[in-house]
Amino acid sequence: MNITVARLTVRGLLGRRRGLLLLAVPALLLVLSLIIRATIGQDESTTVNLLGTLALGTLVPLLGLIAGTGAIGPEIDDGSIIYLLAKPLPRWKIITTKLAVAIGCTVAFAAIPTYLAGVILFGNFESLALAYGAAALVAGIAYSAIFLLFGVITRHAVVVGLIYSLLWESILGNFVSGVKDLSVQQWALAVAGKIADPGVVSSAVKLPTAVPLLIVVALGTAVFAAFRLTRLTLAGEE
Repeated sequence: MNITVARLTVRGLLGRRRGLLLLAVPALLLVLSLIIRATIGQDESTTVNLLGTLALGTLVPLLGLIAGTGAIGPEIDDGSIIYLLAKPLPRWKIITTKLAVAIGCTVAFAAIPTYLAGVILFGNFESLALAYGAAALVAGIAYSAIFLLFGVITRHAVVVGLIYSLLWESILGNFVSGVKDLSVQQWALAVAGKIADPGVVSSAVKLPTAVPLLIVVALGTAVFAAFRLTRLTLAGEE
């Protein structure tokens, strides 16, 4: 990990509109949780639906998209990536540093708020808050790696990422049986199902399948992103 690259990446992610989005998305989840708890009270079904559908199914991939693409995409788009590529710094170290920053953002703005939302909605009963917090953590890692790769391979990373999140994860991943097996959300739900009390959280994928897939996707996309970055010239073209 390179400290200079990490500092510049953090500055780029937390500045301008991305910083506001990173704050607004978890704030929305927490405010909504407070409203639901005040109006409905402590309800297991409502907590599972909100954390599984809104938090894990929508907000976590959105935050992963903002962090993953924002960690490197803008530098490639405006050509400032050449300043990094011109330095005697291994390309894999650039990728791992930016991925570490993106993961840190998803932990701060996705995993922790999801856990807090669970505590607000249902307290610590049945380990629901911890289960969905852990699910948001592992899903955030996978999404950060996937969207970082999108930022490297296409100048339309945000558009491609939105299509992936909305179409593949939110729609097909929830309703089409064959696609569920390849959904990050379902893999994360398998982790949540292991932590929560038995039978509270369900997933279409079993834990022994979900964990290796999460690891393979996170590592595989990071390795491929580093490989693609090595093919960029100082002009920013392959």
